[in-house]
Amino acid sequence: MTPFSLKIFIANGDPDGLRIVERSNWIGRAVVFPRPLLASVKQRDELLQTGIYLLLGPREDGEGDAMYVGEGDPIKQRLESHFIKKDFWTKAICFVAGQGHLNKAHVQFLESQLIQRAKAAKRIHLVNIKTEAEPTLSEADRADMVVFLDHMLSMLPVLGVSAFELASVATLASSSITLLTCGGKGLSAQGFEANQGFVVKTGSQASLQVTPSMQQQMHGIVDLREELIANEVLQKTATNYVFTQDYSFSSPSTAAAVVLGRSSNGRTEWKDGHGRTLKELQMLQAVA
Repeated sequence: MTPFSLKIFIANGDPDGLRIVERSNWIGRAVVFPRPLLASVKQRDELLQTGIYLLLGPREDGEGDAMYVGEGDPIKQRLESHFIKKDFWTKAICFVAGQGHLNKAHVQFLESQLIQRAKAAKRIHLVNIKTEAEPTLSEADRADMVVFLDHMLSMLPVLGVSAFELASVATLASSSITLLTCGGKGLSAQGFEANQGFVVKTGSQASLQVTPSMQQQMHGIVDLREELIANEVLQKTATNYVFTQDYSFSSPSTAAAVVLGRSSNGRTEWKDGHGRTLKELQMLQAVA
């Protein structure tokens, strides 16, 4: 991974207001703003250009977040339409590159790629009903858009969007990564700490049932489990659920609760091959 820097301009002096974000050595820029500011922001030159955008907000049918991926030529008219027709979104992130750098086919390619990646990651409820067809680009244009996409994806986690992040297992062979196990009642799961959170590995098992106390007190975890089942991240077998892909959770406790079907302290539930808990390992690292 190549180091890079971001320049964030707070355009109206409010950290929660309009932000213009630029990446070092890149022609693109991101425009980030809350929904109530659309009336003023849409007059800016950036929204009069061809670009790609994300709409983010709470799910209308339950807990958790939702996202819509779109493109516009220009962006302004699409956002005005979504302001009227889509109620869920509270924030928009738009990516543009100045006049003449992006055309309709370019942003359709980016839109298709982002939708595919969001569906593969299964980390957020995607409002898009269908996957947009990927346009045919020349070899040179496609190469340029792959670079543009990579820069967008590297910036989005800094902007608070992890919807496109796939759990990384490439570093498992590194000596700094410790594979941990969590289990009970005939099931076993394997995982490890990563930059995205806590990754549970493909093939790990999860309990078929959740405890009554979890049903009553931990609605967010129960909803998350149901979403993972609906997205087929968790696949039912005769005795348990099985993870069909590596999946990154926000914390080891969330991962343990989903696996065990009960309230769990991930720092004590996850253990290495010597029986040491994650808490013990973290304490050892702290004093090393």
